[in-house]
Amino acid sequence: MKVLKFGAVWCSSCLVMRPRWEKIEQANSWLQTEYYDVDEFPEMIKKYSLKTYPSFIWLDKDGNEIIRREGEIDKKEIIELINEYKEK
Repeated sequence: MKVLKFGAVWCSSCLVMRPRWEKIEQANSWLQTEYYDVDEFPEMIKKYSLKTYPSFIWLDKDGNEIIRREGEIDKKEIIELINEYKEK
């Protein structure tokens, strides 16, 4: 499983989410994540048809989208989603 994270420096909700993800990633070193700044990676924004930031896309081991969440997400919900989909 991999999580794609999309955000921007001008996005206040993105700035809120950054430390939440950092703590989760530190506690789950096996978790693969990639961060894309929306201003630097327009091709990724187009590829995933993103319109809201921050956005988080869970991918299975074959790179297929499993689930997508947008906006600020509670740390507890992120951990629940990771645990639910980690075997995919």
